[in-house]
Order: sequence, then C-alpha cells, then structure tokens
Amino acid sequence: MTGSDVTREGVEGARPGRNASTGKGAGRHRRRRGRGERSMVPDAEFSSYYGKPVLNKPTWKALDIAGYLYLGGLAGSSSLLAAGAHVTGRPAMARVAKLGATGAVSLSLAALVHDLGRPSRFMNMLRVFKPTSPMSVGSWLLSAYAPATMAAVAGDVTGRYRLVGSAATAAAAALGPAVVTYTAVLISDTAVPSWHEGYRELPFVFAGSGATAAAGLALAAAPVEETGPARRMAALGAVLELAAFQAMKRRMGLAAEPLEQGRPHLLLCTAEVLTAGGAALAALAGRRRDRALAAVAGAALLTGSAALRFGVFHAGVASAEDPKYTVVPQRERLAKSRGDRQVSEQGRRHRPR
Repeated sequence: MTGSDVTREGVEGARPGRNASTGKGAGRHRRRRGRGERSMVPDAEFSSYYGKPVLNKPTWKALDIAGYLYLGGLAGSSSLLAAGAHVTGRPAMARVAKLGATGAVSLSLAALVHDLGRPSRFMNMLRVFKPTSPMSVGSWLLSAYAPATMAAVAGDVTGRYRLVGSAATAAAAALGPAVVTYTAVLISDTAVPSWHEGYRELPFVFAGSGATAAAGLALAAAPVEETGPARRMAALGAVLELAAFQAMKRRMGLAAEPLEQGRPHLLLCTAEVLTAGGAALAALAGRRRDRALAAVAGAALLTGSAALRFGVFHAGVASAEDPKYTVVPQRERLAKSRGDRQVSEQGRRHRPR
C-alpha cells in the first residue's frame, strides 16, 4: 500500500471478524460517569486493516533529507544576499554568501544522492522534464542552479572573467527563491498528513527559514560593517517564518498535533527561540558594531533554521505512523461532502418551478 491509498475499511469502519486488534484498548471497558457503571464499548483507538499501516512510513534518512531541506534553503537565500552585496559594493559579504551558496548546494546534492543510493538515480531524473512533478522540476532546477553558484564563486575568488562571474551571480540569484521553496512543495505533495496539510503556508515557512540561515552565515563570517542587508534579511525572515508557521498550525487542525508532541515539538520550540533571539541579537550587534555579538547571532540563526527543518521532518514521519491523522480528516471530508450534497438536493427540491 503506497502513497495516499487508504482501504475502504479504514474510512467506513471495520468489518466484524476481519479487522486487526484495536491495540492496547482492545477488550478494555471505560468507566462511565456516576455510580460505577461500565460501558460495553471499548476505548476507541485507530488501527488499520489486518494491522497494516494506512501509509507507508517515509524511509528517508533524517540526516540526508532534513539536511537536504536545510541546505537548499541556505544556498538559495545566500545567492540572493550575494547578488545584493555584489551590487551595493560589499565584496567581503558577497564572497561569503557566494561561498556559502556553493558549499550548501554541493552538500545538499551529496545528501540527496546519498539517500538515493547511487548517483545514476539522480541522473535518471533528468531523462525527462515533467512540470507536474516537484521532484522532476527540482532536479532540473538544481542542475541549473549549482553550476551558476560555482561559476559565480570562481569568478569572485580568481578575479578573472568578471563579466561571466557577474552573470552567474545574477542567474543564481534569479533561481534562488525557487531553490528555497521548492522543497516545501516537494514534501507537501506527498500523502504524509503533517506535510500535506501544510501545503499553503509551508513554502513561506521555508522561505523565512532560508532567509534567516543565509543572514546567519553572513553575520557569522563577514565583517560587521558590511552586514546591514544581512541584519535586515534576518529580521524579515524571522517575522515571515514565525508568522507563517503559526498560521499553518492553526489551519492544519488535527494534522498539527505531531508538531506539538515529542521530539518535533522540542526542535520547533528551539527553532522559534533561536530564530527570534538571533534576529534580536543581530540588530543589537549592528548598533554596537560588535563582531563577537554578530557571530553569536549568526550561529543562533543558522541553528534555528536547521532545527525547524528537522522538526518538520520528524513531525511528518510521526503523522505517517499514526493512522488517525489520515483516517479522521478523510472521514470529516466525506461527511462534509455528504452534507453539502444533501443541502444541494434539498435546495433543488424546494426551488420554485
């Protein structure tokens, strides 16, 4: 059973004698309120047909794929920051951002290939271009973006072919926003509940997170007198990330539950504290021209961005393991659809002729 396939029994209820045990609650009876009466209805727990999972658990390795999500955001946003620094005459910050973009996208591709198992599998994705597939679009996007970042940093470091280097810097900046956000589209296009239900806001969350990561790298490694754009990017990115994430959790309903539990909750709370604190420290470092404070702010922003990606990843895996996050929303959508049809039929019957 793959993807979003759900058995009919999982949606409409179990068949007597054919369903797997409901788990720990099987055979137990709940106490009703008052006078010690006992209910004959066992505790409700979600299970799937014959004990099989409703969804196949994602087999992606956390370090590979969550790292891939994080590094892609860092790379794309760093290219934007590099182009801005290049245009405004901040050579040291431009070089840091270009090096950061090249290193991040290289590590990102390495993590992806490591998860795929063989480099040939990545090359096979380039055999066709399928606009409806986020994976296909992303593969082609990275194939264009990575060489642009390498050409940009080569021109900057060697000081040769400056025109080519400037063109490559502009090309990488143009592709950067897509590199930052396409990974959000990629994971929300799956059937994993806590990823899929966040499809509207997740690209904005990742965009803000990528911006804070790129700003953090510049603050940590560039001269403080050149980091004005990085400080502004940190503030804007933090506001976008935190606001979009809260809006996403409110809209997701039950699917937001894994974001509030266990390891994902710890990672996401850490991300919020580090992102907000890093942005505040970055503003303070700019006022004081304090190099050490800027480095601390940069480290906080980089770590906070990574914690967000790993938290979202682990929450998605947890939501795929529990069938209720798939079954309950489907039942609700089915009930709503039936209710809408009944209202429509009643309206047609009472319509004057």
